[in-house]
Amino acid sequence: MNVDAAVAAMAAVAGLCTGVFAMLAFRWSERDQAKPTRTSLHTEAVLPPGVDTVLSVLRSSAVVLDEADTVVKASSAAYALGLVRGGRLAVEPMLQMARDTRRDGEIRQVELDLPRRGTGRGDALAVSARVAPLGSRLVLLLVEDLTEARRIEAVRRDFVANVSHELKTPVGALSLLSEAVMDASDDPEAVTRFAGRMQNEATRLTNLVQELIDLSRVQNDDPLEDAEPVPVDELVAEAVDRCRQQAGTKQITIAHSTGGPDGAGTADLHVWGNRGQLAAALGNLVENAVNYSPARTRVGIAGRRVPSPGGDLIEIAVTDQGIGISEKDRDRIFERFYRVDPARSRATGGTGLGLAIVKHVAASHGGEVTVWSAEGQGSTFTLRLPEAGAVRDRERPSDLTAEGLDDEDRPYETFNDPLPAHPAPEVLP
Repeated sequence: MNVDAAVAAMAAVAGLCTGVFAMLAFRWSERDQAKPTRTSLHTEAVLPPGVDTVLSVLRSSAVVLDEADTVVKASSAAYALGLVRGGRLAVEPMLQMARDTRRDGEIRQVELDLPRRGTGRGDALAVSARVAPLGSRLVLLLVEDLTEARRIEAVRRDFVANVSHELKTPVGALSLLSEAVMDASDDPEAVTRFAGRMQNEATRLTNLVQELIDLSRVQNDDPLEDAEPVPVDELVAEAVDRCRQQAGTKQITIAHSTGGPDGAGTADLHVWGNRGQLAAALGNLVENAVNYSPARTRVGIAGRRVPSPGGDLIEIAVTDQGIGISEKDRDRIFERFYRVDPARSRATGGTGLGLAIVKHVAASHGGEVTVWSAEGQGSTFTLRLPEAGAVRDRERPSDLTAEGLDDEDRPYETFNDPLPAHPAPEVLP
């Protein structure tokens, strides 16, 4: 009996101990759950009130670091730039700036060139980084992408340098020729010869200044403010008149389809835009075709309507039998002041701005300009522009192509005698 009592007492003591240990374990568990963990420290709750809202509306890429250099908060732009990887700041110079700022509280700023991620290109990403303390424990990093600003600045510098060079050449020539005229005042033949050259340089200078004005106008003005339906045949007629004298001197025939009762040609086509800018763009294309074509050849102008998901487009193609454009130059011919053959351009009076103007006019009107070319076979420049909707709705001829023209196999042909055979341009099926 005594043994049973002892066993019962021991069981009671064991149960009591088990209960005490269970209660202590529960208390310890509650206390551990109440403690802030490493993960909980890195949530938005550790940011000072209102900071999260401010960072969300900033245009700059934002990164917030704690005292362990762990990323507490990062904007999507910071991830896109490759600043944050695996919860850490991946740019060592920025990380060192953050550490220095955390140590002394000083605001720091630096500009860096970072490699682009996943592009395989050699050009760098230009950024400006600014680091400042945020409260007692955090550091704020703001990064601004300067790549586009630097590109625009480089374009501006190149443009100013090119303009200075292009203006310097005729101005210097005029100065030298004027001195030559003064020195040859007793020689009428020399005076006449030098005066003729002065006139040529003055004409070249005038054309350059005018094209600079035109380029500035098409870049700054909104062409759709004064937009109207413009008949394509009127644009073609104006472009032909502009180049008639040059074409006559070189015995170049300018052939263009004027339309007829069957609806073919350009007579029934209208584009929507600024008449002056459109006329300048098409005139530049025709003038280029005449300037770069050999004597006694032909330049053709044709227009047609082509279906498009966003509304029908009007294509105006200018085809020449000139020297053609090499593949390496084809992508650059629409750059300002870029000339395939500078010596030939100087002889023809080209400034290198004509095609740049065409590109800006086409883009500002919601269209585009494309080129097909083969060396020794000629070139076809195609200007695509939105059709004037009111005119399109009022009249839609069923036959959109000239008689005998197979759209699947042949490019535009605008003369009675066809051009020498060459592959159809990609833009003209």
